[in-house]
Order: sequence, then structure tokens, then C-alpha cells
Amino acid sequence: MDRNEPEALPPPGYAEVRIVAASPDAARMVADVLRHCFAGGEQRSYPAPGGGTRLHLTVDTAHPAEPARSWLAASRPPSGAGPHAEEP
Repeated sequence: MDRNEPEALPPPGYAEVRIVAASPDAARMVADVLRHCFAGGEQRSYPAPGGGTRLHLTVDTAHPAEPARSWLAASRPPSGAGPHAEEP
């Protein structure tokens, strides 16, 4: 596609994100951060001009990703899983 040609817009509530990085790992790390903030679909990766990686990701800006639990909350056992106060 020519740079002067208009791109089709994503549906309302969605955003198309393009990440260009020197390595696939760097691009994936950025995409993972975005997925912690927004619900999203599958990513697509392509070779970037000059050798790197170009990654495309569609995110749903109307629906945030599931809230991340803090390390403290994640380290606690679920309520009701341990013995009750009256149990030995």
C-alpha cells in the first residue's frame, strides 16, 4: 500500500497498533504490555524493511483487559481454601 493512500479505519472502539522493533522478542514484549491494558486479538508479525520485525495488533479500547492481580493478592490462597478458624 502506498503511504499516501488512506488506510481503512478499524471498527469503532478498536485501534490498530503497529510495532516495529529490531527483534521479534522486543516487539512481543511491547505487545504483551498492551494486552495487559486492553483486550485484543491475535497479533500478526511481518519482516520489517532493513531486517527487524513489524508486529500488528488490534486492541479493543472499549473493553479493558482483565485486571492484573498484584503479587501480594496472587500469593494469597483463595478464600475458603484453608482451614476454618474452628478447625485444628
